[in-house]
Amino acid sequence: MTQNVVAEPENRPESQGGEPGRLLAQRTFFAARSFPAPDAMYAAATLGAAVTERERVTVEPHAQVTTNTYFGRFPASYWQRYTEVASCDLEAVVTGSGKLAITASDSHGDPRTVAHKVVEGAEREPIRLTAPIDRFVDGGALWLDIETGGERLIVENVRWTVAAAKTPRPISVVICTHNRADYCIETLVELAEDPVVRDYVTAVHVTDQGTDTVDSRERFAQVKELLGDKLRYVRQPNLGGAGGFTRGMYETLEGPGGEDAHILLMDDDIKLESDTIMRISALANSTTEPAVIGGQNLCELHPDRLFVDADVADLPKLRAGIDRSESLSQRSMLDHSQERRVDATHNAWWCCLLPAEVVRAVGYPLPIFFQWDDVEYGLRARGAGFFTVTLPGAGVWHQDLYWKGWDDWARYFHYRNGLITGALHNQLRPKEMAQFLLTEFMQTLASMQYGLAATMIKAIEDFLDGPGTLDDGGANVVPSIRMLRAEYPETHIVPAANSGVRADHAPIVRSGWEPSKPTLVLLKRLAMQYLDKPGGGAAIRSGDEAWWHVSLFRTAVVTDASQTGVRVRRLDKKLMTKLGKQGLAVLWRLRQEGAETVRRYHQEQPRLTGKENWERLFGAR
Repeated sequence: MTQNVVAEPENRPESQGGEPGRLLAQRTFFAARSFPAPDAMYAAATLGAAVTERERVTVEPHAQVTTNTYFGRFPASYWQRYTEVASCDLEAVVTGSGKLAITASDSHGDPRTVAHKVVEGAEREPIRLTAPIDRFVDGGALWLDIETGGERLIVENVRWTVAAAKTPRPISVVICTHNRADYCIETLVELAEDPVVRDYVTAVHVTDQGTDTVDSRERFAQVKELLGDKLRYVRQPNLGGAGGFTRGMYETLEGPGGEDAHILLMDDDIKLESDTIMRISALANSTTEPAVIGGQNLCELHPDRLFVDADVADLPKLRAGIDRSESLSQRSMLDHSQERRVDATHNAWWCCLLPAEVVRAVGYPLPIFFQWDDVEYGLRARGAGFFTVTLPGAGVWHQDLYWKGWDDWARYFHYRNGLITGALHNQLRPKEMAQFLLTEFMQTLASMQYGLAATMIKAIEDFLDGPGTLDDGGANVVPSIRMLRAEYPETHIVPAANSGVRADHAPIVRSGWEPSKPTLVLLKRLAMQYLDKPGGGAAIRSGDEAWWHVSLFRTAVVTDASQTGVRVRRLDKKLMTKLGKQGLAVLWRLRQEGAETVRRYHQEQPRLTGKENWERLFGAR
């Protein structure tokens, strides 16, 4: 029989799904619910046979099952670093005979058993195991291991709970969407059909900025029925992600209970594991100080791969991306575990919780439409003393970003908004930035990406025009950028079978090594293009389209990163010369006018991020 029997956990919203005084930190599932992720991301049989279901695992005789998996691990290191929680309890209901153990790892991945229990002949008996959270500062996690002898063991309703430090705060989910109605409705259904999450969230704000609206979908009625008056559906003109998320933040903070709210921002094009909401919320309710808590980005097309574990911005290089030194980006979570605790400078808004204190301290986001809005806001919060935590095991699946090509209309916002972010966070030095952008601009010309070069020029010009360029929230610049780029043939993706280039004129040619003296080679390639010397053509695979390779040819048929078609790049000496002169002129302006432009953005930041400005953009005043 079992020992130390406790009451079976109940789903009480006031304690976030546990007994009074306890906080539900996360649930252990043994299989995916709706998204076709590998069940081994939840639990895996390491010996013998087992049958895994969403909330139950049946372990056959002489078998072993572990939850040392992406979703199965309890991120003890993050709980020790950011909370005063001293221990956690694992609660479960068991039937049969076998052994249950909580195993811990350290920052090197070495395992140790910290609690265990042997059960014999149990009949749906509740059990509890307690594990200390005391040796995890640099890394490590906890998980459940199950082992059977000669009999079967069923384990179900597994919950990890901690002592509740305070009353859980109301949480509002905010989803911004634009013409991704099918994605958005799937996320809403995933949330609404989980009774624990549905009971716990206070409100679900959906800001719909598109023409293909979410409320046009048949399942929207199901979502409305399940969520009731918790669903707050608002339509507004397209103000980008910045405007859509800010609308949800505004509605939450200006509504009842907004002064204590947790605001969980989520993209419209994610696939949701609903327990991610509970995990992020639980940590946010337990931190010693208010903190920004974010989820990780898994790849939708390759569900076992982690794309972002923790982001670190590099503003002088206009890179918002991943800290590659310790990152497990592009690694399969079936083969790797996140043992070391890592820091982040910000968290992207595919899944990110903001306490109300952050908004009160730093204001609303900048009205920069999209790209860098989340980075800038995260850096602003960090500058005001708020930690950012990207929590392992709190993952959502997002469209694979490395399948998106660099050369698209969004590059305008990358450059313009990256410059604005650098300016506001005192990392834009005009001379150094102009030199950095000159190199990227010359590489773009050498790559025969003339539309991208024109996009860069427009972005830098608009940055130099100053804060007034943000007065419309970015609504008007999108069509103008699309029209600008449409003038350049290589910006268009065409079917591979209809590229207009004969196969014998464009054989597949692999890229060589990166030059050891890249600046010298770049100048030489540009000179050769100016003298009209490159000849011949090549078909170039995605990933091989580096400037030093493409610039060898007169015509390059380059596979787009999306793998949906190709782009045909052709040398145009006249256009290269024209754009080159324009680019040099605007970069000279950046050197000369950059310091004054930075000052103007600093001066206007309080107005741009203020409630009154956003009310004007929403049309609320």
